[in-house]
Amino acid sequence: MTGKTHALGGIAAGLAYAHMTGQPPVIMTGAAIVGGLLPDICHSGSKIGRKLPLISKLINLIFGHRTFTHSLLFLIIIAFIMNRFIQIEALTAGLIIGILSHYVLDMATRNGIKLFFPLGLTVKFPLTIRTGGLAENIIFSILAAASFYFGFQVLQFYI
Repeated sequence: MTGKTHALGGIAAGLAYAHMTGQPPVIMTGAAIVGGLLPDICHSGSKIGRKLPLISKLINLIFGHRTFTHSLLFLIIIAFIMNRFIQIEALTAGLIIGILSHYVLDMATRNGIKLFFPLGLTVKFPLTIRTGGLAENIIFSILAAASFYFGFQVLQFYI
């Protein structure tokens, strides 16, 4: 998936979670956008990889693409770090929700992800799509509609 789809996936997931839990939507959504982009730190051509090129290249050199940063191990480490040092529930939840949305979206691609890294098992859905193709544009549109819906639901709570 492209960065814009991952960012929008984070927005939709963050707003949905904020709607269901009553967490602050601005914090949740901001953190979920970061979480939606974070796993691609292993790819120097990604949105986040271009912002942090040295870290991106180092992670890619050590682990490769769609391995460690696309795994449950990475998710657990991030959750531990957030709970230990940041301790702001909305930030932690938003980041984790965004990362999970990234994983789900990448499991819909032909290459899938190494969800159980360091095991070499690739996890992907039975039906997959090509990154940047028509199917991704349809998914993007669905995520946009979901974002508007949950954004409206959250907004109603504050009015």
